[in-house]
Amino acid sequence: MGDRSGEFATQPVPDADTVSWYRVAMVMAMVSFSLPTFLTGLELSLVSSPGRTFEMLLLGALILTVIGCLTAVIGARTRLSSYMLNRVAFGTGGAALVNVAFAISLLGWFGVNIDLFSSAVVSLSLDVFDREIPAWPVELFAGVVMTLTTVMGFKAINFLSALLVPVLAVVTVMLIAGALGEVPLVELLQRTSETEISFGHGVSAVVGAVIVGAVILPDVTRFIRHWREAALSVVISYLLINLLVTSTGGLAEAALGEGDLLGIMITLGLGWAAFAVVICGSWVLNSLNLYSTMLSVESSAPGLNDLVLVSVLGALGTVAAFLDILDFFLDFLFYLSIVFVPVAGVIAVDALLLRPAAYGSERLSEENVFRPTAVVSWFAGACVALAGSWDWFTLTQIAAVDAMMVAAVLYYFSEKYYLSRSRRTLCTQAESR
Repeated sequence: MGDRSGEFATQPVPDADTVSWYRVAMVMAMVSFSLPTFLTGLELSLVSSPGRTFEMLLLGALILTVIGCLTAVIGARTRLSSYMLNRVAFGTGGAALVNVAFAISLLGWFGVNIDLFSSAVVSLSLDVFDREIPAWPVELFAGVVMTLTTVMGFKAINFLSALLVPVLAVVTVMLIAGALGEVPLVELLQRTSETEISFGHGVSAVVGAVIVGAVILPDVTRFIRHWREAALSVVISYLLINLLVTSTGGLAEAALGEGDLLGIMITLGLGWAAFAVVICGSWVLNSLNLYSTMLSVESSAPGLNDLVLVSVLGALGTVAAFLDILDFFLDFLFYLSIVFVPVAGVIAVDALLLRPAAYGSERLSEENVFRPTAVVSWFAGACVALAGSWDWFTLTQIAAVDAMMVAAVLYYFSEKYYLSRSRRTLCTQAESR
């Protein structure tokens, strides 16, 4: 992979290697069809009425669409991966810290998803075929197949998504029909809930479930030729498909009153469809996790052998699933994910408002070792995100939005001040000569 095999981990993607926008949209849609996305709607429905659940899912989808459009457009305009964008915005030294955090988190989620995958397959095998199978062969098989897909690069992930999206679209429609066959929609919308999560917390949960993927969208949208097509891909994936899938999960829970999505599908006679959701969704989602991990590591250490790098990373993620340490690792991953959010705020302001030339033809000449205003703004935004997740402080009731706003505003004004002071210093030095 890397630049030697068409992944362009450290260089802009050339025009000749771009693909049709709808092929990238298929990859993004495939992530929206994954099991965790269904579960987001289902779990929110457990603590809120159907009507209020949909309102929270809709607002969350709108926020993700705005954030995703910003990062996706930057990826399409610069043709750079999210990790190379970090290098421009934060400097090579600051980006190394950001990229290490990205790599650890994405690799951790690779292991978490393998664990989730194996648990679901074992459960489905028992329920559908009345056969109990051990988890470790499933985890090993999943780790090998997902790693091999990543070894073949973005085009393999793209091809796989094009095959699987229609399958999961049919499954989603069948799940909706089955749920509405149990309880009419009008009756569902009239229901109330004994336990109501706060509106802000509900929206924050919707945003938080997908925000890391939104931040690293440039990894896939850099293969799109025009920024308008990248924005359209985000609208299709986040505003339409993600909202459809989360709403389907919530609808299924409300109709059957069961908190287990796979159990709901088996009850509705959709056992084969449950296997499709688990296998297809996990396959593409985890291949993308590993792909982005590879880009992160390679952007900070560009001399590594690509095949060895992906193989080692895939093995590490699979071993993590074997060790059953992932339940304890989830809290760590949650907080690590939170600190990603303000990264998007800094890059959006830098690439779209303050220094667009630094992401184009002048990229190498303007690359710095360390950019203090960007790093400090990121840190401040991360602190705000953590404070919001602990209910200490909030501006909008949505931690991810607070973090992006604070990081973006602080970076804009601090960088403006820094640039104006630098210009004054240069003028003074010139006059003294």
